[in-house]
Amino acid sequence: MDMLDEAAGKPKDDADVRVGRRVRALRLERNLSLADLAARAGVSIGALSQIERGMSSLRVKVIWPLAAALDIEPSALIADGNDAVNDLYCVRANSRRAIPVKSEGIAKALLSPPGSTLTGMLVTVDAGGGTAEAYAHAGHEFGYVLSGEVELVVDSTKYGLKTGDSFAFKSTLLHAFRNPGAERCQILWVNTTKPSEVRDGA
Repeated sequence: MDMLDEAAGKPKDDADVRVGRRVRALRLERNLSLADLAARAGVSIGALSQIERGMSSLRVKVIWPLAAALDIEPSALIADGNDAVNDLYCVRANSRRAIPVKSEGIAKALLSPPGSTLTGMLVTVDAGGGTAEAYAHAGHEFGYVLSGEVELVVDSTKYGLKTGDSFAFKSTLLHAFRNPGAERCQILWVNTTKPSEVRDGA
């Protein structure tokens, strides 16, 4: 009897659902399709789908190849639900993924989970830091200045923003930003594009 047969008619177990959601979240973070991950782990697409939907338990013989295919430790797949790990719908404060940037003095941490259609970021701009040049990409964006000040340029118009100020514009407009202040600036920034498309100078 294979994994799919065992799953037939079986009620969902909370632990299986948590593990399944974690597997799917990790797969989406790596931009892998069901077929891609199934091939890497040496399991059938159907079996992997059952695992992700919490319809089948993650067997010991599957944990190791699946973890290897996701490039993680096996324990990360079966960690207790109270552990600080990311999920389809949540990102823990100590598990944020950095988004690569080209400009000096800027750091972007991904706040949105892999299943989200929006890309939420915590953008930190050091004093004097900023984008090397204006850039544009598809989508729309919104930002809220959490602390410090930022000089935002959108479509050749310059805006001086301070703590509590917010903004929104079409991402197709050329835009750039810099921190003209003496202290670090932090911005809650939301894009409708994927993380790979919101790098500075993209």
